[in-house]
Amino acid sequence: MKKSIRHRIMFLFISLMAGVLLVIWAINSWWLEGYYTSQKVNVMEEAYETIDAAVMERVDAGENIGDVITREMAREWEIFSQLARPPFAGGETGEETGGGSRGRVQSGEDILGEEIRQELDETLLGTIRRYGESNNITIVLIDSSTGKAVLNSGREGEFLARKAQRYVLGMGHEQTEILVQCDNYVVEKNQDHRQGGNYLESWGFFSDNNTLFLMQMPLASIRESVALSNRFITYVGIAAMVLGSIVMYLATWQVANPVMKLAALSERMSNLDFDARYEGDAQDEIGILGRSMNKLSEKLKETIGELKDANQQLQHDIEEKIQIDEMRKEFIANVSHELKTPIALIQGYAEGLTEGMAEDAQSRDYYCEVIMDEADKMNKMVKQLLTLTALEFGNDTPSMTTFDITEMIRDFLNSASILFHQKDAHVDFEADGPLYVCADEFKTEEVLRNYLSNAMNHLDGARRIRVRAARTGESVTVWVYNTGNPIPQEDLPNLWTKFFKVDKARTRAYGGSGIGLSIVKAVQDAHHQICGVANVEDGVEFFFTLQAAREPES
Repeated sequence: MKKSIRHRIMFLFISLMAGVLLVIWAINSWWLEGYYTSQKVNVMEEAYETIDAAVMERVDAGENIGDVITREMAREWEIFSQLARPPFAGGETGEETGGGSRGRVQSGEDILGEEIRQELDETLLGTIRRYGESNNITIVLIDSSTGKAVLNSGREGEFLARKAQRYVLGMGHEQTEILVQCDNYVVEKNQDHRQGGNYLESWGFFSDNNTLFLMQMPLASIRESVALSNRFITYVGIAAMVLGSIVMYLATWQVANPVMKLAALSERMSNLDFDARYEGDAQDEIGILGRSMNKLSEKLKETIGELKDANQQLQHDIEEKIQIDEMRKEFIANVSHELKTPIALIQGYAEGLTEGMAEDAQSRDYYCEVIMDEADKMNKMVKQLLTLTALEFGNDTPSMTTFDITEMIRDFLNSASILFHQKDAHVDFEADGPLYVCADEFKTEEVLRNYLSNAMNHLDGARRIRVRAARTGESVTVWVYNTGNPIPQEDLPNLWTKFFKVDKARTRAYGGSGIGLSIVKAVQDAHHQICGVANVEDGVEFFFTLQAAREPES
């Protein structure tokens, strides 16, 4: 079950969960800090634009920003004093603090009425307070004409005021990274060892070109936050993977169990048990598949039944064909059409002798010679038929031995030299030394005899016969060539058929029966070798192959 669909789904789910967790971890590690900083920069820019608009509204009305701040602070003090909730804890104004109207804005609970709250929010001081409270921004405003701070909204107000003045003078920028630089202000990231940490600072002048400002926003340790976030995500992710794996395991079981039933059903069907049926009633894809398999089972059962009937009929036809073929072979083996002519001749000449038609000794000798010749032809034909029938039925299997085919051919040619002389045939033999084969030597000699007999009976022209033997790969091939007329191309495939004759008149003249080449084919089939014929220049060439063998040890 290593390739179970349940295991694959579980592996896919766990891989997907781990991939998502890894992607979130990578995003947190590589992009969260930059995203956090860019959002804070946007807040700083928005704060500048809003406060700058409020400042310019007062300046355009001919008011001094310091006076505006002092008046608005006094109004807030009056309101909160009436509510016993002063907004400036420990704050000073006027000359007691070193000049100007300045103070530290303190936020408290919202206990004001709607109208008073709206009044305070629409003031310049309210605008500054809103950004300070909502985004933790410390803001310092300095009148550049007097160098006095008109507003500081944090505990480090005086320090920040001095820092703003140093920035204007081009001092204190050793460990800063400029993020935004505009005509009137700069937003930069600063590492302040005195305050302990990283800060986002925006400083410059408002559009009145008189009010110097510095806004400072502490940057939480984003890397620490990222690490904490990653740990939290890891814990949550692992818990989700464990819980999700359990849920997926149970869910996949609901899918895999019906699939396993369908697998068992298909196995029974493969064993030709077509009575197996899917019993589920689900309306999903598995239910549809199960009902489809039931229909398939019924169709297969019906089709295989028809195939069995057709197979029985085919088997019956094959048996009839075999019987007919056996009858044909038996008929050929026992009563051949070729026997009719010699029997008729023998009968005729025998009757002539009986009726005294050959009174002189010379005529009687002629009659007897014809009878003996025809009887010899019949005897030869019957022997060939018996040999062919035995080979075809497998009753005469080859007796395999290892021998030198070159020596066998040479001995046969020497013994048949008188026959070649009678036919006025010129025989050449070519061979590359000893060639050992593994075959039935007697049957191989029968093949060679039939080829040479066929060659002598069809000699013409230069009346040459050439025998060659050579090694061809894992076999030894023997060629027998004779000069003469080519065989019609359409007759070449039929030469190996019993009793087939290309020129029946010529065949009758030399007493051929048309069985010799059939015997050659049967012998070669018994040896699991091949034989063939081809028309070549000025003649015809037959060949047969035998399995090559090593020279036997002496």
